[in-house]
Amino acid sequence: MNDTLRLNQYRILWIFVSFDLPTETKTDRKNYARFRKSLQQDGFVMLQFSVYIRHSTSRENALVHIRRVKTFLPPKGQVVFFTLTDKQFEMIEFYRGIYPSEKPETPQQLELF
Repeated sequence: MNDTLRLNQYRILWIFVSFDLPTETKTDRKNYARFRKSLQQDGFVMLQFSVYIRHSTSRENALVHIRRVKTFLPPKGQVVFFTLTDKQFEMIEFYRGIYPSEKPETPQQLELF
């Protein structure tokens, strides 16, 4: 395996945003919807209910997106951020019921030097 490719698998990150937000009142539901929509506008996709992920080409890029999400955090509830390297993400097993399912696609990357 090419050393550059192997190193990239440890440099490329997946950002996870997990959240548990209240939905009791109309305002809570509005904040919940606004938060989800803002995540999607920033390129996050739903992995499971209340778990969104985004591919990031570097730690610096991941921090930019995490900072951006922090600007639209809802006033109530819990939000958790964590990152996995591409190599760690590759080892996750996905199932629907008892059947293995497909992993989210890795976006095409364009590197400019």
